[in-house]
Amino acid sequence: MSTPHNKAALGDIAKTVLMPGDPLRAKFIAETYLENPVCFNTVRNMLGFTGTYKGKKITVMGSGMGMPSIGIYSYELYHEYDVDNIIRIGSAGAIQPEVNLKDVIIGMGACTDSNYGKQFEVPGTFSAIADYGLLKKAVEAAEKLGVNVKVGNILSSDIFYDARPDVNQRWARMGIMAVEMEAAALYMNAAYAHKHALCLLTVSDQLLRGESLSPDERQVGFDQMMRVALELA
Repeated sequence: MSTPHNKAALGDIAKTVLMPGDPLRAKFIAETYLENPVCFNTVRNMLGFTGTYKGKKITVMGSGMGMPSIGIYSYELYHEYDVDNIIRIGSAGAIQPEVNLKDVIIGMGACTDSNYGKQFEVPGTFSAIADYGLLKKAVEAAEKLGVNVKVGNILSSDIFYDARPDVNQRWARMGIMAVEMEAAALYMNAAYAHKHALCLLTVSDQLLRGESLSPDERQVGFDQMMRVALELA
């Protein structure tokens, strides 16, 4: 079987998929952390690989940027390839003063300014939340590995360059820890499919202080997040 965006055959993809936004980061993760990774998709250069980690089959695949993109790939993984768990592994901009560069955040909930959820036509506002089982396992894995994680609410935004200068302050007043661009759509797709999702983030930018990691620092700084994510397979 295949879809317009994925040429994998049924069985090529593991039950648990790690999804960074950047397909080249998916390649780096597969080559760095997985044993015997095999590339199953190159359509639109959205690379996907399946290998093993500590004897467990696991897949890593890019999602692209933004909710429309991860919406496509996560929908197909859940509905066409019978994936059970998708764990987004990405970067975020912190908007709370106590959140620092390289901190690892687990998105317990994902607020959004997107209209993505309108398709489900619920008679109200749907709260996009993580799967508790995956969240609990991630916290336990982090404690075992000695990784200090922060658990809380994040914002999935459609807008990278926002014309409103005070938008981050408004979200920060509501306790939002950091901003990214994909988790809410992933959480909604998981809810609709009755599957499981979690978002792990490494802080690459401290938006309040104008601090950011270099591209090389991002690659190395993501190691703690990756070690937690891999334990969830």
